[in-house]
Amino acid sequence: MAYKKTRKMGLSTALFFAVVLALTGYFVFAAIQGDYGHLRRIQVEAEERRLTEQLRGLQTQRAEIENKAYRLSDEYLDLDLLDERARKVLGMARVDDVIIR
Repeated sequence: MAYKKTRKMGLSTALFFAVVLALTGYFVFAAIQGDYGHLRRIQVEAEERRLTEQLRGLQTQRAEIENKAYRLSDEYLDLDLLDERARKVLGMARVDDVIIR
């Protein structure tokens, strides 16, 4: 007698595939949306670019301030800069100055 082998999926096999599918879905979700996922990496890189630009601006501003501080120091005194700062801070002008507001 020839018996036909029928392949029926048992409960354990269905459960196994359901667990594998669920784990695969979880890991795909975590790889895209998780704390260390692809979207988070894009956000971190954008923030890095923004902060790098901000750092460049602050470094330029600091260099300008250091330059002015050096030019007003005892070692090197720029009289024009000193005159400009004194007028700005004290709010004074010479007789021959033209004041534009």
